[in-house]
Amino acid sequence: MDQQRPLSNVAYSVLDLASVRQGSRIAETFEHSVQLAQHAEQWGYSRYWFAEHHNMISVASSATSLLIGHIAGRTKEIRVGSGGIMLPNHTPLIIAEQFGTLETLYPGRIDLGLGRAPGTDQLTAYAIRGERFHAQHDFPKEVRQLQQYLSAKNSGAKVRAIPGEGTDVPIWILGSSTDSAYLAAAYGLPYAFASHFAPQQLLKAIDIYRNQFRPSEYCEKPRVMAGINVVAASSREEAVLLSSSLKRLFIGVITGERQLLQPPVENATEEWEDVHMAALESMLAVSFIGDRASIEADLHSFIQQTAVDEVIVSSHIYDPEARLTSYRLLAEIMSGKKMPS
Repeated sequence: MDQQRPLSNVAYSVLDLASVRQGSRIAETFEHSVQLAQHAEQWGYSRYWFAEHHNMISVASSATSLLIGHIAGRTKEIRVGSGGIMLPNHTPLIIAEQFGTLETLYPGRIDLGLGRAPGTDQLTAYAIRGERFHAQHDFPKEVRQLQQYLSAKNSGAKVRAIPGEGTDVPIWILGSSTDSAYLAAAYGLPYAFASHFAPQQLLKAIDIYRNQFRPSEYCEKPRVMAGINVVAASSREEAVLLSSSLKRLFIGVITGERQLLQPPVENATEEWEDVHMAALESMLAVSFIGDRASIEADLHSFIQQTAVDEVIVSSHIYDPEARLTSYRLLAEIMSGKKMPS
């Protein structure tokens, strides 16, 4: 592994969960997503992805395809896509039609990241899937069906995706365990790991993926993207304060007491039990919180350890301007260039 690999050789992207802030409206959340996407495009980010979640008061990206279209229509060049679409929640034909439509409207700019989890609790998953409740077991087969629908080779079939057929929208396999690594490797597809909330198997999954990768018409060699949390500010003290919103959000996930994205507070961790703190530290193991110098040093270590080709960045920061600053500082770190405000 090249230990001197510069950060400028690593692509960087945005993962947006359309977080709803305390005291704010969902419409404002979408407005802030547009603003961030437009700045991200200017700052050299490769792609802007939304994640499908349901029945979570702090996450407004449930209608993922609609938001992808909204952002693609308000930007010019940045790739826009899903990180990811939870395929068992849908039929492959419907997703082929939706993403075929997006690719037709915004050619060469749409990505389709696929996951097998429901993106919600089991009761809500049943409300979404109904008789397809166990569809996650069919995930490998349904990925193949989706590829077929998006291929020009499907033109002679009795069931066709119109639009969609022949668009060959790039597909990524997403995951937070080694199961997804085996699938991405076997299918010769790029692989994105959810290390921004489930980092425990990151290194093992990457190793499996690279060692077992089979070149395909879609991807000649392994391509790995890792999800990371970043809270960057002008000082470490400010970044730590801003990160309390992220930590409070994750504590809500751990305890089941979900809240809207909360404003930052001093000494937030003092009120949490040790068992919850241990779980929080485990979930946030791949998080970069600090000033420019500390984040740059930590990212160099992370890239050296993982050799990932791309990082996709989640930043749960309460203040929209502070969030923009964090993404701008990260772009400067990754590119080595000064970015406009």
